[in-house]
Amino acid sequence: MDTSLFHGNLVASSRILYTPSAFARSSLIHLQETGSLKARKPHTSRRENLASYLFFLVLSGSGTLEYEKKTIPLQSGDCVFLDCKKTYSHRTSDDLWELAWVHFYGPNMGSIYEKYKERGGRTCFHPKDNKNYRLLLQDLYRIASAEDHVRDMKIFEKLTSLLTLLMEESWHPENSQNNAPKRQNLQHIKEYLDRHYTEKISLDSLAERFFINKFYLARIFKEQFGTSINNYLLKIRITHAKQLLRFTDQTIEAIGSECGIKDANYFSRMFKKVEGISPGEFRRMW
Repeated sequence: MDTSLFHGNLVASSRILYTPSAFARSSLIHLQETGSLKARKPHTSRRENLASYLFFLVLSGSGTLEYEKKTIPLQSGDCVFLDCKKTYSHRTSDDLWELAWVHFYGPNMGSIYEKYKERGGRTCFHPKDNKNYRLLLQDLYRIASAEDHVRDMKIFEKLTSLLTLLMEESWHPENSQNNAPKRQNLQHIKEYLDRHYTEKISLDSLAERFFINKFYLARIFKEQFGTSINNYLLKIRITHAKQLLRFTDQTIEAIGSECGIKDANYFSRMFKKVEGISPGEFRRMW
């Protein structure tokens, strides 16, 4: 870990260059660098091809971000989340900005960032209240600068909290198709699945019951709820099956049937697909 305070011609900054343990690098979302800066004069910072993800918050002032062939204006309160493997640059305006940032990485970060983008996450966004982001950045700096034998785990916890906030921010299904006509709200169909998951349900039967084109239904359901109808049904059924496996003596075949999956072998395969272990192993584990 290297803690430095720079007072150069361009910026005054306080940063921590963090060295995670081998365990953290291989198994956790881990910290690479965190800090804050205050620009002294207008300047441009440019990076590319870094194995890192960057989140930063504009604390005051304004500037611009160049990313994915777009120029994005930034102002106080804006947040930025980007993949540093792609070329990016940011420049403060004459209204000299102050930034707080964190660089981090992890074995699953590529998939997490893709999910963020898939859900409608933007490179730059302006939250209604950035308090939680500011506090997390402060916590990361404080933890990284302290001596603690579980420091990497505490950093992992804070970075996971940051990603959770970002995922919550990204979820704007109403904006997923800006030029599309007004779409149906499928909450009533979701509630129907919640009540009738023990029954045999197919896309065709749902389309017939609710007088809706099945292809439109499949597409809009996934846009609104982030998962397909089949996956949503399976999740409900497996959740109920886990309760029955833990708290009843019913046979696995009976539990599968009660959860809407009559074929015991198919139930076992689907349970293992979701949970990674068989129903019998799950019951013995508990």
